[in-house]
Amino acid sequence: MNKKDFRRAPRMVEVSVAESVRIIRELQELSQNDLAKLTGIPQSTISAIENDRVALGVQRAKTLARALQCHPAVLVFPGWDVEAETAA
Repeated sequence: MNKKDFRRAPRMVEVSVAESVRIIRELQELSQNDLAKLTGIPQSTISAIENDRVALGVQRAKTLARALQCHPAVLVFPGWDVEAETAA
């Protein structure tokens, strides 16, 4: 099979940065308190990030990504389409 044999699945929902953090945390079966312990980020800040009251920021994205075992881009750019958009 080659790349031509596959078709891209349609995007069903748009996911915000806040939602991506919450979804990935929940998929890992972590509570906000668990994530706070793993990262050193206060639970109240994690809640604020997940409720879109506080910007994620690069450093927090790196810290959360390490704990959630994903690339920071998954958190920061949840809806980025590599083929449709350019980075510059």
